[in-house]
Amino acid sequence: MCRDRCFAYLCAALISLTVVASCSPRKIAATESSPFAYQQVMIPVRDGVRLQTVIFTPKDRSGPLPILLTRTPYGVPDKAPTTIPEDLKALARDGYIFVFQNVRGRFKSEGVFRLSSIVDPEHPNAPNDVTDAYDTITWLAKNIPNNNGRVGIYGISYAGFTSGVTLLDPPPALKAVSEQASQTDEWMNDDFHHYGALRESYAFEYSVMEEASKTKNTHFDFDVHDTYQWYLNLGPVSNIDAKYLHGSLPFWNDLVNHPDHDSYWNAEDWVHTLHGTHVPVLNVAGYWDQEDPWGPWQIFRHAGENSLSHDDFIVAGPWYHGGWTRESKGDKIGMIPLGQETSRQFREDIQAPFFRYYLHGAGPKPDWQAKSFQTGSNSWHAYASWPPASVKPTNLYLLADGTLSFTAPSGKTDPAPYREYVSDPANPVPYRRQPISPTYPAGDWTAWEVSDQRFVDHRPDVLTYVSAPLDENVAVTGALSAVLFASTSGSDSDFIVKLIDVYPENFQKPAWDPDKGPKPGQYGQSLNGYQLPIAMDVRRGRYLASYEHPMPLNPNRTTEWDVPLRDHDHMFLKGHRIMVQIQSTWFPLIDRNPQKFVPSIYQAKVQDFVKANQRVYSSAAFPSHIVLPIVAAAK
Repeated sequence: MCRDRCFAYLCAALISLTVVASCSPRKIAATESSPFAYQQVMIPVRDGVRLQTVIFTPKDRSGPLPILLTRTPYGVPDKAPTTIPEDLKALARDGYIFVFQNVRGRFKSEGVFRLSSIVDPEHPNAPNDVTDAYDTITWLAKNIPNNNGRVGIYGISYAGFTSGVTLLDPPPALKAVSEQASQTDEWMNDDFHHYGALRESYAFEYSVMEEASKTKNTHFDFDVHDTYQWYLNLGPVSNIDAKYLHGSLPFWNDLVNHPDHDSYWNAEDWVHTLHGTHVPVLNVAGYWDQEDPWGPWQIFRHAGENSLSHDDFIVAGPWYHGGWTRESKGDKIGMIPLGQETSRQFREDIQAPFFRYYLHGAGPKPDWQAKSFQTGSNSWHAYASWPPASVKPTNLYLLADGTLSFTAPSGKTDPAPYREYVSDPANPVPYRRQPISPTYPAGDWTAWEVSDQRFVDHRPDVLTYVSAPLDENVAVTGALSAVLFASTSGSDSDFIVKLIDVYPENFQKPAWDPDKGPKPGQYGQSLNGYQLPIAMDVRRGRYLASYEHPMPLNPNRTTEWDVPLRDHDHMFLKGHRIMVQIQSTWFPLIDRNPQKFVPSIYQAKVQDFVKANQRVYSSAAFPSHIVLPIVAAAK
């Protein structure tokens, strides 16, 4: 989760995130120019703990209003804003009492903070984010003057998590939920791991940020400008604690003590206990969300189980983490123009009507189950179901000559059965262009998933496969995946698969006059030949057979690797090419696999890291391919 910014995504323009000075309930006079009256309270929950909460009541409304709650670990406002921020304007026009609360153990909220957890293994019946939300919502409905008895909860990232878990035990007053970029299982595909592969830089830097201090968000002080080099100099993951943390961060301790998907992670995977809900829920996901792209889809699918009211919806768009709120317009993603103001459209045409219908009882109910902004065609689509019934899974094959084809390989046409490279943990492939800044607070982390991939496609340890220019549009809508038939000379390994849209070389004229040269700041603004990632992910070899019980790979034996690539909605346009890149390191986003099997990679020694020869097969017997959920080629 983009956790130091998740609260800011909702109300960044409101105020700076500072700590409320007083802990006793009192009313603070709003400035004359503020559209809100400001109140600060400490809400008691069932175990006697009090949670720091602030309330914004609109000054221009007199009738009963619904309540919109956001629960965050990042600090609550210490005053009301002088103007309504852009990201709240659509909601404020309908009229809400906005409430912001720090979760237990953060800033002035009492109790003990447990990072993104609803279960304490030592105290399984202890109050948690589910019970705290229940008690808070019940208290708000009973104690806030002039509310209409209807409460909604929403938020992004960590605040999305605290919103989503209310579905496990919703109080009577809760009438609408919008979890946005919530995590569900942080071992499988949110935040800290992808299918058991540790997201090293993010997990370390976030643990420091949230657990180093109770009353502030702390950023680790790197002594090397390029964090790629810092993590390389660090050596094995075990050196993080040995050299810097010394057992001081509880979550990091839990993470490294539970390398496999054991009972600890099963308890954290809260969504597996959700099998439907009577509370309407609007799930929101970004196709280029660099932190929580998986959770909203899982909540959407689980909340829809056994549902009779059909009030479970999902919206997905061309956004990085929280971009639908953080970006005022959302008319581009990185360098890619979208032709529409997707973020503003989401807030005005989707989010506001959802809460308007369920909390105000006004306007129409959504007449779709899924709404998606399809990139490439750059158009909104409403779907009665997800994926659409018209989707046909279609294989795109990786051929041994480095091309891609919808025709399966055969022994007669393949010049060779495989392509190969050497993976060296001492020289890992960077996940974005160097120098790599810290995850926080620089801000350039947000859009790395749309970075032009030409910066690595020349490396000898990256295999590139590319199609001929497409002679028609190819729309893919639904879950993507890869099936590799591969071998390694080691006894453990990673394979990373990237599906890429390659723009034509004549796509865009240079951004300067060829006779006069470029204007200042215009270098690199052309999309000619741009390699736009559409889907990327990693599988770790030790977990191919079981996530709970890792097993070594058989060296040099061809093995099938299934690599899920999540849900997407993209049109590869006529004249573009489809590309696939395959590599075995993605550093320091993903920790280095020693390529020699050890019981826990988090305890690997320097001598365990070895080079490995990697082969990807492309034969009739071993047809490596990408599975594309193709709808229909639009002319």
